[in-house]
Amino acid sequence: MPRFTSLAAGLLLSAASLTSAAASGDSMLEYLNRHAGDYADIADAIWDNAELGYQETKSSTLLRETLAGEGFAIETGVAGIPTAFVASYGKGGPVIALLAEFDALPGISQSANPVREEVEGKNAGHACGHHLFGAGSVAAATAVKRWLEQNDIPGTVRLYGTPAEEGGSGKVYMVRAGLFDDVDAVLVWHPGDRNTSDPATSLANKSAKFRFYGQSSHAAVAPERGRSALDGVEAMNFMVNMMREHVPQESRIHYVITSGGSAPNVVPDFAEVFYYVRHPKAAELQKIWTRVMAAAEGAAQGTGTRLEAEVIHGNHSMLPNETLATAMHKRLEEVGGVQYDAAERAYADKISKTLNLSEDLTGMEARVEPMEFIQGMGSTDVGDVSWQVPTVEMGAATWVPGTAPHSWQAIAAGGMSIGHKGMMVAAKTMALTAADLYQNPQLLKAAQEEFEQRRGKDFHYEALLGDRAPPLDYRK
Repeated sequence: MPRFTSLAAGLLLSAASLTSAAASGDSMLEYLNRHAGDYADIADAIWDNAELGYQETKSSTLLRETLAGEGFAIETGVAGIPTAFVASYGKGGPVIALLAEFDALPGISQSANPVREEVEGKNAGHACGHHLFGAGSVAAATAVKRWLEQNDIPGTVRLYGTPAEEGGSGKVYMVRAGLFDDVDAVLVWHPGDRNTSDPATSLANKSAKFRFYGQSSHAAVAPERGRSALDGVEAMNFMVNMMREHVPQESRIHYVITSGGSAPNVVPDFAEVFYYVRHPKAAELQKIWTRVMAAAEGAAQGTGTRLEAEVIHGNHSMLPNETLATAMHKRLEEVGGVQYDAAERAYADKISKTLNLSEDLTGMEARVEPMEFIQGMGSTDVGDVSWQVPTVEMGAATWVPGTAPHSWQAIAAGGMSIGHKGMMVAAKTMALTAADLYQNPQLLKAAQEEFEQRRGKDFHYEALLGDRAPPLDYRK
Protein backbone atom coordinates (compact mmCIF):
# COMPACT_ATOMS: atom_id res chain seq x y z
CA MET A 1 0.00 0.00 0.00
CA PRO A 2 1.48 3.40 -0.92
CA ARG A 3 2.24 5.57 2.09
CA PHE A 4 0.87 9.10 1.98
CA THR A 5 0.91 9.93 5.69
CA SER A 6 3.97 12.19 5.70
CA LEU A 7 2.68 14.09 2.67
CA ALA A 8 -0.77 14.48 4.20
CA ALA A 9 0.67 15.66 7.50
CA GLY A 10 2.72 18.26 5.68
CA LEU A 11 -0.36 19.53 3.91
CA LEU A 12 -2.35 20.17 7.06
CA LEU A 13 -3.05 23.79 7.77
CA SER A 14 -0.23 26.22 8.56
CA ALA A 15 -0.02 27.69 12.05
CA ALA A 16 -1.80 30.89 10.98
CA SER A 17 -4.49 28.96 9.17
CA LEU A 18 -4.91 26.64 12.12
CA THR A 19 -5.56 29.62 14.37
CA SER A 20 -8.25 30.80 11.97
CA ALA A 21 -9.68 27.31 11.65
CA ALA A 22 -9.69 26.87 15.41
CA ALA A 23 -11.72 30.06 15.82
CA SER A 24 -14.20 28.98 13.16
CA GLY A 25 -14.14 25.51 14.64
CA ASP A 26 -15.14 26.93 18.01
CA SER A 27 -18.16 28.49 16.31
CA MET A 28 -19.17 25.18 14.77
CA LEU A 29 -18.56 23.28 17.99
CA GLU A 30 -20.57 25.82 19.96
CA TYR A 31 -23.47 25.36 17.55
CA LEU A 32 -23.28 21.57 17.76
CA ASN A 33 -23.03 21.59 21.56
CA ARG A 34 -25.98 23.97 21.81
CA HIS A 35 -28.18 21.88 19.51
CA ALA A 36 -27.06 18.38 20.50
CA GLY A 37 -30.45 17.72 22.08
CA ASP A 38 -32.28 18.72 18.90
CA TYR A 39 -30.31 16.26 16.80
CA ALA A 40 -30.76 13.57 19.44
CA ASP A 41 -34.52 14.08 19.09
CA ILE A 42 -34.24 13.65 15.31
CA ALA A 43 -32.21 10.47 15.74
CA ASP A 44 -34.73 9.12 18.25
CA ALA A 45 -37.63 9.79 15.88
CA ILE A 46 -35.89 7.83 13.12
CA TRP A 47 -34.99 5.08 15.63
CA ASP A 48 -38.67 4.81 16.53
CA ASN A 49 -39.76 4.81 12.87
CA ALA A 50 -37.40 1.89 12.06
CA GLU A 51 -38.31 2.00 8.36
CA LEU A 52 -36.85 -0.54 5.95
CA GLY A 53 -34.92 0.17 2.77
CA TYR A 54 -36.74 2.28 0.16
CA GLN A 55 -39.68 2.59 2.59
CA GLU A 56 -38.11 5.33 4.76
CA THR A 57 -40.76 7.93 3.97
CA LYS A 58 -41.06 9.47 7.45
CA SER A 59 -37.32 9.42 8.12
CA SER A 60 -36.38 10.93 4.78
CA THR A 61 -39.03 13.63 5.17
CA LEU A 62 -37.80 14.55 8.65
CA LEU A 63 -34.20 15.01 7.47
CA ARG A 64 -35.27 16.95 4.36
CA GLU A 65 -37.50 19.29 6.34
CA THR A 66 -34.74 19.90 8.89
CA LEU A 67 -32.29 20.87 6.14
CA ALA A 68 -34.84 22.96 4.25
CA GLY A 69 -35.51 24.88 7.47
CA GLU A 70 -31.79 25.71 7.58
CA GLY A 71 -31.83 27.14 4.07
CA PHE A 72 -30.63 24.17 2.04
CA ALA A 73 -32.01 23.71 -1.47
CA ILE A 74 -33.58 20.26 -1.65
CA GLU A 75 -33.90 17.99 -4.67
CA THR A 76 -36.14 15.01 -3.92
CA GLY A 77 -36.76 11.66 -5.57
CA VAL A 78 -33.35 11.59 -7.23
CA ALA A 79 -32.05 8.56 -9.19
CA GLY A 80 -35.57 7.18 -9.43
CA ILE A 81 -35.80 6.64 -5.65
CA PRO A 82 -38.67 8.37 -3.80
CA THR A 83 -36.81 8.57 -0.47
CA ALA A 84 -33.44 9.72 -1.90
CA PHE A 85 -32.57 13.42 -1.89
CA VAL A 86 -29.77 15.93 -2.33
CA ALA A 87 -29.55 19.02 -0.10
CA SER A 88 -27.17 21.84 -1.12
CA TYR A 89 -26.04 25.17 0.26
CA GLY A 90 -23.61 27.64 -1.32
CA LYS A 91 -22.28 27.96 -4.81
CA GLY A 92 -19.12 27.13 -6.65
CA GLY A 93 -16.26 25.00 -5.43
CA PRO A 94 -14.97 23.27 -3.60
CA VAL A 95 -17.96 20.96 -3.18
CA ILE A 96 -17.70 18.95 0.03
CA ALA A 97 -20.34 16.27 0.52
CA LEU A 98 -21.64 14.28 3.46
CA LEU A 99 -23.78 11.14 3.32
CA ALA A 100 -26.83 10.34 5.44
CA GLU A 101 -28.31 6.86 5.81
CA PHE A 102 -31.58 6.13 7.61
CA ASP A 103 -32.80 2.59 6.85
CA ALA A 104 -33.38 -0.05 9.53
CA LEU A 105 -32.91 -3.83 9.49
CA PRO A 106 -35.75 -6.36 9.29
CA GLY A 107 -36.36 -9.18 11.73
CA ILE A 108 -34.83 -7.62 14.84
CA SER A 109 -36.67 -5.71 17.55
CA GLN A 110 -35.39 -4.19 20.79
CA SER A 111 -36.21 -1.47 23.28
CA ALA A 112 -33.64 1.03 24.56
CA ASN A 113 -33.18 -0.99 27.76
CA PRO A 114 -29.94 -2.87 28.50
CA VAL A 115 -31.67 -6.26 28.58
CA ARG A 116 -33.14 -8.29 25.71
CA GLU A 117 -36.62 -6.84 25.29
CA GLU A 118 -38.46 -7.07 22.00
CA VAL A 119 -41.01 -4.36 21.26
CA GLU A 120 -44.43 -5.80 20.54
CA GLY A 121 -45.64 -5.09 17.01
CA LYS A 122 -42.22 -3.82 15.89
CA ASN A 123 -40.37 -6.17 13.56
CA ALA A 124 -37.47 -3.96 12.51
CA GLY A 125 -34.76 -2.05 14.34
CA HIS A 126 -31.77 0.24 13.87
CA ALA A 127 -29.23 -2.47 14.61
CA CYS A 128 -26.66 -0.71 12.42
CA GLY A 129 -27.26 2.76 13.81
CA HIS A 130 -28.41 4.45 10.63
CA HIS A 131 -30.75 6.71 12.61
CA LEU A 132 -27.64 8.21 14.21
CA PHE A 133 -25.84 8.18 10.87
CA GLY A 134 -28.51 10.32 9.23
CA ALA A 135 -29.06 12.76 12.09
CA GLY A 136 -25.33 13.17 12.78
CA SER A 137 -24.53 13.94 9.15
CA VAL A 138 -27.34 16.51 9.01
CA ALA A 139 -25.92 18.12 12.16
CA ALA A 140 -22.46 18.35 10.59
CA ALA A 141 -23.76 19.69 7.28
CA THR A 142 -25.80 22.36 9.07
CA ALA A 143 -22.82 23.43 11.17
CA VAL A 144 -20.69 23.74 8.01
CA LYS A 145 -23.44 25.69 6.24
CA ARG A 146 -23.64 28.20 9.08
CA TRP A 147 -19.83 28.53 9.13
CA LEU A 148 -19.67 29.16 5.36
CA GLU A 149 -22.42 31.75 5.69
CA GLN A 150 -21.00 33.55 8.73
CA ASN A 151 -17.46 33.72 7.36
CA ASP A 152 -18.38 34.41 3.71
CA ILE A 153 -16.29 31.43 2.57
CA PRO A 154 -16.78 30.25 -1.03
CA GLY A 155 -17.85 26.71 -1.71
CA THR A 156 -20.78 24.33 -1.48
CA VAL A 157 -21.77 21.90 1.25
CA ARG A 158 -23.99 19.08 0.09
CA LEU A 159 -25.76 16.33 1.96
CA TYR A 160 -26.94 13.21 0.16
CA GLY A 161 -29.89 11.38 1.67
CA THR A 162 -29.10 7.78 0.73
CA PRO A 163 -31.76 5.10 1.30
CA ALA A 164 -31.49 1.33 1.51
CA GLU A 165 -27.84 0.81 2.34
CA GLU A 166 -28.75 -2.55 3.87
CA GLY A 167 -28.82 -4.67 0.73
CA GLY A 168 -30.52 -2.13 -1.50
CA SER A 169 -27.46 -0.22 -2.81
CA GLY A 170 -29.20 3.14 -2.86
CA LYS A 171 -25.93 5.03 -3.37
CA VAL A 172 -25.03 2.95 -6.42
CA TYR A 173 -28.04 4.30 -8.31
CA MET A 174 -27.10 7.82 -7.23
CA VAL A 175 -23.53 7.31 -8.48
CA ARG A 176 -24.84 5.81 -11.69
CA ALA A 177 -27.07 8.86 -12.19
CA GLY A 178 -24.03 11.15 -12.04
CA LEU A 179 -25.02 12.89 -8.81
CA PHE A 180 -21.43 12.90 -7.50
CA ASP A 181 -19.73 14.07 -10.69
CA ASP A 182 -18.92 17.59 -9.41
CA VAL A 183 -17.97 16.66 -5.83
CA ASP A 184 -14.41 17.27 -4.59
CA ALA A 185 -14.47 15.15 -1.43
CA VAL A 186 -16.91 13.02 0.55
CA LEU A 187 -16.92 12.76 4.36
CA VAL A 188 -18.84 9.92 5.92
CA TRP A 189 -19.11 8.16 9.26
CA HIS A 190 -20.62 5.04 10.72
CA PRO A 191 -21.79 4.11 14.21
CA GLY A 192 -19.65 1.56 16.01
CA ASP A 193 -18.07 0.62 19.33
CA ARG A 194 -14.88 2.69 19.00
CA ASN A 195 -13.56 5.98 17.61
CA THR A 196 -11.52 5.57 14.43
CA SER A 197 -10.44 7.29 11.23
CA ASP A 198 -8.66 4.70 9.13
CA PRO A 199 -7.80 4.44 5.44
CA ALA A 200 -9.97 1.32 5.32
CA THR A 201 -11.33 -0.86 2.58
CA SER A 202 -14.16 -3.39 2.52
CA LEU A 203 -15.49 -6.34 0.54
CA ALA A 204 -17.18 -5.95 -2.82
CA ASN A 205 -20.60 -7.57 -2.63
CA LYS A 206 -23.26 -8.84 -5.02
CA SER A 207 -26.61 -10.43 -4.29
CA ALA A 208 -29.50 -12.06 -6.10
CA LYS A 209 -32.74 -13.85 -5.44
CA PHE A 210 -32.78 -17.24 -7.21
CA ARG A 211 -36.34 -18.34 -7.91
CA PHE A 212 -37.13 -21.92 -8.92
CA TYR A 213 -40.44 -22.91 -10.51
CA GLY A 214 -41.59 -26.54 -10.54
CA GLN A 215 -44.81 -28.55 -10.69
CA SER A 216 -47.00 -29.14 -7.65
CA SER A 217 -48.47 -32.53 -6.88
CA HIS A 218 -49.48 -34.73 -3.97
CA ALA A 219 -46.21 -35.80 -2.39
CA ALA A 220 -47.54 -39.28 -1.49
CA VAL A 221 -50.25 -40.08 -4.05
CA ALA A 222 -48.60 -38.74 -7.22
CA PRO A 223 -45.00 -37.73 -6.48
CA GLU A 224 -43.91 -38.68 -10.00
CA ARG A 225 -46.00 -35.85 -11.39
CA GLY A 226 -44.27 -33.26 -9.27
CA ARG A 227 -41.09 -31.30 -9.84
CA SER A 228 -39.94 -29.74 -6.58
CA ALA A 229 -38.81 -26.14 -6.70
CA LEU A 230 -37.36 -26.73 -3.23
CA ASP A 231 -35.19 -29.50 -4.70
CA GLY A 232 -33.80 -26.86 -7.05
CA VAL A 233 -32.92 -24.57 -4.12
CA GLU A 234 -31.37 -27.40 -2.12
CA ALA A 235 -29.38 -28.70 -5.09
CA MET A 236 -28.01 -25.20 -5.70
CA ASN A 237 -27.10 -24.76 -2.04
CA PHE A 238 -25.37 -28.14 -1.96
CA MET A 239 -23.20 -27.29 -4.97
CA VAL A 240 -22.34 -23.81 -3.69
CA ASN A 241 -21.42 -25.22 -0.29
CA MET A 242 -19.02 -27.65 -1.96
CA MET A 243 -17.60 -24.72 -3.92
CA ARG A 244 -16.60 -22.95 -0.69
CA GLU A 245 -13.49 -25.16 -0.50
CA HIS A 246 -12.35 -23.87 -3.86
CA VAL A 247 -12.69 -20.09 -3.61
CA PRO A 248 -10.13 -17.62 -2.20
CA GLN A 249 -10.19 -17.72 1.60
CA GLU A 250 -11.14 -14.04 1.94
CA SER A 251 -14.38 -14.71 0.02
CA ARG A 252 -17.71 -14.79 1.81
CA ILE A 253 -20.88 -16.56 0.63
CA HIS A 254 -24.14 -16.62 2.60
CA TYR A 255 -27.78 -17.30 1.86
CA VAL A 256 -31.25 -17.65 3.31
CA ILE A 257 -34.13 -19.68 1.92
CA THR A 258 -36.90 -17.11 1.72
CA SER A 259 -39.56 -19.50 0.42
CA GLY A 260 -39.53 -23.30 0.57
CA GLY A 261 -43.13 -24.46 0.34
CA SER A 262 -46.06 -24.53 2.73
CA ALA A 263 -46.86 -28.17 3.52
CA PRO A 264 -44.76 -31.37 3.42
CA ASN A 265 -47.39 -33.29 1.48
CA VAL A 266 -47.46 -30.76 -1.36
CA VAL A 267 -44.58 -30.76 -3.82
CA PRO A 268 -43.66 -27.04 -3.85
CA ASP A 269 -43.98 -25.41 -7.25
CA PHE A 270 -42.08 -22.31 -6.08
CA ALA A 271 -39.02 -21.81 -3.91
CA GLU A 272 -36.55 -18.96 -3.51
CA VAL A 273 -33.09 -18.54 -2.06
CA PHE A 274 -31.38 -15.16 -1.48
CA TYR A 275 -27.57 -15.10 -1.88
CA TYR A 276 -24.78 -12.66 -0.98
CA VAL A 277 -21.29 -13.17 -2.42
CA ARG A 278 -18.30 -11.06 -1.31
CA HIS A 279 -14.62 -10.60 -2.13
CA PRO A 280 -12.16 -7.70 -1.66
CA LYS A 281 -11.76 -7.27 -5.42
CA ALA A 282 -14.69 -6.73 -7.75
CA ALA A 283 -13.02 -8.66 -10.58
CA GLU A 284 -12.60 -11.76 -8.39
CA LEU A 285 -16.14 -11.38 -7.10
CA GLN A 286 -17.45 -11.51 -10.64
CA LYS A 287 -15.57 -14.78 -11.27
CA ILE A 288 -17.09 -16.37 -8.16
CA TRP A 289 -20.49 -15.01 -9.15
CA THR A 290 -20.24 -16.74 -12.54
CA ARG A 291 -19.71 -20.05 -10.73
CA VAL A 292 -22.66 -19.46 -8.41
CA MET A 293 -24.84 -18.76 -11.45
CA ALA A 294 -23.63 -21.98 -13.06
CA ALA A 295 -24.58 -23.91 -9.90
CA ALA A 296 -28.07 -22.41 -10.01
CA GLU A 297 -28.52 -23.26 -13.67
CA GLY A 298 -27.25 -26.80 -13.09
CA ALA A 299 -29.61 -27.22 -10.16
CA ALA A 300 -32.58 -26.22 -12.28
CA GLN A 301 -31.58 -28.57 -15.07
CA GLY A 302 -31.00 -31.47 -12.70
CA THR A 303 -34.34 -31.09 -10.90
CA GLY A 304 -36.49 -30.35 -13.92
CA THR A 305 -37.35 -26.87 -12.70
CA ARG A 306 -37.16 -23.42 -14.23
CA LEU A 307 -34.83 -20.75 -12.87
CA GLU A 308 -35.18 -16.98 -12.67
CA ALA A 309 -32.38 -14.94 -11.07
CA GLU A 310 -32.85 -11.30 -10.08
CA VAL A 311 -29.76 -9.34 -9.09
CA ILE A 312 -30.78 -7.24 -6.07
CA HIS A 313 -27.67 -5.24 -5.31
CA GLY A 314 -23.95 -4.89 -5.94
CA ASN A 315 -21.33 -2.79 -4.17
CA HIS A 316 -17.70 -2.08 -4.96
CA SER A 317 -15.13 -2.21 -2.16
CA MET A 318 -14.04 0.99 -0.42
CA LEU A 319 -11.14 2.81 -2.07
CA PRO A 320 -9.06 4.16 0.84
CA ASN A 321 -7.65 7.67 0.92
CA GLU A 322 -4.87 8.09 3.46
CA THR A 323 -4.55 11.82 2.85
CA LEU A 324 -8.12 12.46 3.94
CA ALA A 325 -7.93 9.88 6.73
CA THR A 326 -4.91 11.65 8.22
CA ALA A 327 -6.65 15.02 8.15
CA MET A 328 -9.80 13.56 9.71
CA HIS A 329 -7.88 11.61 12.34
CA LYS A 330 -6.22 14.83 13.52
CA ARG A 331 -9.62 16.43 14.04
CA LEU A 332 -11.00 13.31 15.73
CA GLU A 333 -8.14 13.42 18.25
CA GLU A 334 -9.01 17.05 19.00
CA VAL A 335 -12.69 16.23 19.52
CA GLY A 336 -11.91 13.14 21.60
CA GLY A 337 -14.03 10.13 22.44
CA VAL A 338 -17.24 9.59 24.39
CA GLN A 339 -17.37 10.34 28.11
CA TYR A 340 -19.95 8.31 30.05
CA ASP A 341 -21.67 9.72 33.10
CA ALA A 342 -22.47 7.47 36.06
CA ALA A 343 -25.83 6.34 34.67
CA GLU A 344 -24.34 5.56 31.27
CA ARG A 345 -21.51 3.60 32.91
CA ALA A 346 -24.03 1.49 34.80
CA TYR A 347 -25.99 0.95 31.59
CA ALA A 348 -22.80 -0.03 29.72
CA ASP A 349 -21.85 -2.50 32.45
CA LYS A 350 -25.20 -4.26 32.07
CA ILE A 351 -24.79 -4.45 28.29
CA SER A 352 -21.20 -5.70 28.63
CA LYS A 353 -22.36 -8.69 30.68
CA THR A 354 -24.42 -9.88 27.68
CA LEU A 355 -21.51 -9.73 25.20
CA ASN A 356 -19.38 -12.66 26.41
CA LEU A 357 -16.21 -10.61 26.00
CA SER A 358 -12.80 -12.24 26.41
CA GLU A 359 -11.21 -8.98 27.60
CA ASP A 360 -12.21 -5.91 29.57
CA LEU A 361 -12.96 -3.08 27.11
CA THR A 362 -14.01 -0.56 29.74
CA GLY A 363 -12.98 2.93 28.69
CA MET A 364 -12.45 2.15 25.01
CA GLU A 365 -15.31 4.52 24.14
CA ALA A 366 -13.26 7.44 25.51
CA ARG A 367 -10.16 6.71 23.40
CA VAL A 368 -9.32 7.52 19.81
CA GLU A 369 -7.73 4.48 18.20
CA PRO A 370 -4.40 4.86 16.35
CA MET A 371 -4.80 5.20 12.60
CA GLU A 372 -4.06 2.03 10.63
CA PHE A 373 -4.95 0.41 7.34
CA ILE A 374 -8.00 -1.86 7.78
CA GLN A 375 -9.28 -4.62 5.51
CA GLY A 376 -12.89 -4.67 6.60
CA MET A 377 -14.99 -7.79 6.10
CA GLY A 378 -18.30 -5.99 5.67
CA SER A 379 -19.65 -4.25 2.59
CA THR A 380 -21.21 -0.87 1.90
CA ASP A 381 -22.52 1.09 -1.05
CA VAL A 382 -20.23 3.92 0.07
CA GLY A 383 -17.68 1.86 -1.85
CA ASP A 384 -19.13 2.95 -5.18
CA VAL A 385 -18.96 6.59 -4.09
CA SER A 386 -15.31 6.14 -3.12
CA TRP A 387 -14.39 5.06 -6.67
CA GLN A 388 -15.91 8.30 -8.00
CA VAL A 389 -14.75 10.86 -5.42
CA PRO A 390 -11.98 10.94 -2.78
CA THR A 391 -13.79 9.60 0.28
CA VAL A 392 -12.99 9.13 3.95
CA GLU A 393 -15.02 7.32 6.60
CA MET A 394 -14.71 7.52 10.37
CA GLY A 395 -16.29 5.53 13.16
CA ALA A 396 -17.66 6.81 16.47
CA ALA A 397 -18.44 4.94 19.68
CA THR A 398 -22.22 4.96 19.66
CA TRP A 399 -22.41 1.45 21.15
CA VAL A 400 -20.96 -0.13 24.26
CA PRO A 401 -17.43 -1.40 23.49
CA GLY A 402 -17.51 -4.96 22.20
CA THR A 403 -20.98 -4.64 20.67
CA ALA A 404 -21.38 -6.25 17.27
CA PRO A 405 -23.33 -4.51 14.51
CA HIS A 406 -26.73 -5.96 13.65
CA SER A 407 -27.34 -6.93 17.28
CA TRP A 408 -30.00 -6.07 19.84
CA GLN A 409 -27.30 -4.42 21.94
CA ALA A 410 -26.60 -1.98 19.09
CA ILE A 411 -30.28 -1.04 18.88
CA ALA A 412 -30.48 -0.51 22.64
CA ALA A 413 -27.47 1.80 23.06
CA GLY A 414 -28.34 3.61 19.84
CA GLY A 415 -31.69 4.53 21.33
CA MET A 416 -30.31 6.37 24.35
CA SER A 417 -27.68 8.91 25.35
CA ILE A 418 -24.65 6.71 24.63
CA GLY A 419 -25.64 6.69 20.97
CA HIS A 420 -26.35 10.42 20.99
CA LYS A 421 -22.91 11.26 22.40
CA GLY A 422 -21.11 9.16 19.80
CA MET A 423 -23.17 10.78 17.06
CA MET A 424 -22.00 14.22 18.13
CA VAL A 425 -18.35 13.10 18.14
CA ALA A 426 -18.84 12.24 14.48
CA ALA A 427 -20.71 15.46 13.66
CA LYS A 428 -18.00 17.62 15.22
CA THR A 429 -15.14 15.72 13.55
CA MET A 430 -16.71 15.88 10.10
CA ALA A 431 -17.55 19.58 10.41
CA LEU A 432 -13.99 20.46 11.43
CA THR A 433 -12.52 18.31 8.65
CA ALA A 434 -14.76 20.00 6.10
CA ALA A 435 -13.53 23.41 7.29
CA ASP A 436 -9.94 22.27 6.75
CA LEU A 437 -10.75 21.20 3.19
CA TYR A 438 -12.42 24.51 2.34
CA GLN A 439 -9.41 26.44 3.63
CA ASN A 440 -6.61 24.27 2.26
CA PRO A 441 -6.71 23.70 -1.53
CA GLN A 442 -3.43 21.77 -1.34
CA LEU A 443 -4.99 19.19 0.93
CA LEU A 444 -7.80 18.64 -1.55
CA LYS A 445 -5.29 18.44 -4.38
CA ALA A 446 -3.22 15.83 -2.55
CA ALA A 447 -6.35 13.78 -1.83
CA GLN A 448 -7.28 13.90 -5.52
CA GLU A 449 -3.78 12.85 -6.60
CA GLU A 450 -3.83 9.89 -4.21
CA PHE A 451 -7.31 8.98 -5.41
CA GLU A 452 -6.20 8.92 -9.05
CA GLN A 453 -3.10 6.89 -8.23
CA ARG A 454 -5.01 4.24 -6.26
CA ARG A 455 -7.82 4.03 -8.78
CA GLY A 456 -5.45 3.67 -11.74
CA LYS A 457 -5.41 5.54 -15.02
CA ASP A 458 -7.31 2.80 -16.87
CA PHE A 459 -10.16 2.52 -14.35
CA HIS A 460 -13.67 2.47 -15.80
CA TYR A 461 -16.59 2.36 -13.41
CA GLU A 462 -19.31 -0.22 -13.95
CA ALA A 463 -22.04 -0.84 -11.41
CA LEU A 464 -21.95 -4.45 -10.22
CA LEU A 465 -25.74 -4.52 -10.26
CA GLY A 466 -25.83 -3.72 -13.98
CA ASP A 467 -28.50 -1.50 -15.46
CA ARG A 468 -31.42 -2.65 -13.35
CA ALA A 469 -33.78 -0.10 -11.80
CA PRO A 470 -33.77 0.40 -8.01
CA PRO A 471 -35.53 -2.58 -6.34
CA LEU A 472 -38.00 -0.44 -4.46
CA ASP A 473 -39.94 -3.48 -3.23
CA TYR A 474 -37.03 -5.66 -2.11
CA ARG A 475 -38.03 -5.38 1.54
CA LYS A 476 -41.75 -5.94 0.99
